[in-house]
Amino acid sequence: MSKLVGIVLALAVGSSGSSLVGSPARAIEETPQVMLAAQIRMQGNDCGKPLSAVKDAKRSKPDHEVWVLKCSNATYRVSRVPDMAAKVERLR
Repeated sequence: MSKLVGIVLALAVGSSGSSLVGSPARAIEETPQVMLAAQIRMQGNDCGKPLSAVKDAKRSKPDHEVWVLKCSNATYRVSRVPDMAAKVERLR
């Protein structure tokens, strides 16, 4: 076994022999509020801690989701269309 393969295996397998790859305990939680907060931050908006995200069923359409994202410091209406930047409107 090459040295590189041995290092990779040592990183992928814990000392107990159980695999760490794909472990639910190690997975990053990707909830709608976390994903929406990341998206609006990349677009220059401030979202301290994402608290909740509720889909606005009345405003949403196929291929056009509208969410109300509540952050610790603000509330936003986020309109998402595939392959485009989100339209972000600060509510509070």
